[in-house]
Amino acid sequence: MKAYEGRPAAATGVGRDPVNEPMIRHWCEAMGDTNPAYTGPDAIAPPTMLQAWTMAGLTHRPERTATYDELLTLLDASGHDAVVATDCEQEYLRPLRPGDHVTFDSVIESVSGRKTTKLGTGYFVTTRTDVRAEGELAGTHRFRILKYAPAHRPSKPVERRPRPVVNRDNAGFWEGVARHELLIQRCTACRTLRLPWLPGCNGCGSPDWDTVAASGEGTVYSYVVMHHPPFPAFEPPYAVGLIELAEGVRIVSNVVGVPYGQVRIGMPVRLEFRRYDAELELPVFRPYDEELELPVFQGVGP
Repeated sequence: MKAYEGRPAAATGVGRDPVNEPMIRHWCEAMGDTNPAYTGPDAIAPPTMLQAWTMAGLTHRPERTATYDELLTLLDASGHDAVVATDCEQEYLRPLRPGDHVTFDSVIESVSGRKTTKLGTGYFVTTRTDVRAEGELAGTHRFRILKYAPAHRPSKPVERRPRPVVNRDNAGFWEGVARHELLIQRCTACRTLRLPWLPGCNGCGSPDWDTVAASGEGTVYSYVVMHHPPFPAFEPPYAVGLIELAEGVRIVSNVVGVPYGQVRIGMPVRLEFRRYDAELELPVFRPYDEELELPVFQGVGP
């Protein structure tokens, strides 16, 4: 792998824009940097903006060289197929000023010997980008990654989902779930329905109530897709929906049976009960095609 050192890592690039005052101003505002050297007729660019002038944007990515791809392929083939960025360092040799035109080129500066880290055993690959202004070297940017074989970690025990907190105010709801019924409280004084369960009516204040069983039909009133933070026993991403039942009340539950990216506001859903373990069964909702009167199955749901 040492033979790759000194060889190009990316095609020679040209900055998409010359060094300019608006970008300097935006940078300083974002960073809260009020150094007077960055304003006025003799302004220079903040040195830490060095990489900003080389960035190609989302639609104009610089091409990696075949040499760099060969090196990564070699590491992948030897089992070092995981990657993590570790650090970068910059050296500033000449101030950049508004109007300067920037060019840059990258080389594979070094490939380390085999190293053992907490992540696993692998190799540090450092690329160096030389940034020039009007042909004069203005600075260098070194970027280092670790290509490694992940260390074996003992498998973790399967985590159980959290248990619902059952108390005297909501015990009837969970008794209904055990019978595969979604029970809605109804005030016996003003007939107002309420869900989740409460000890008294929000409408008239009466403490007296009975229940009605939900039909199980509803629509997605709103939803979120959970990505982070991860929780034990949950595998993100997954959709959490605010479901408006046909009876007019709403319940928070998972939308299952379709990929999370296909959940939509207004989507018709129907109730089903899903068992997660010997002790836990929960009401969830599956998209439903009203015209065909059939559940919708589109890939693997959570």
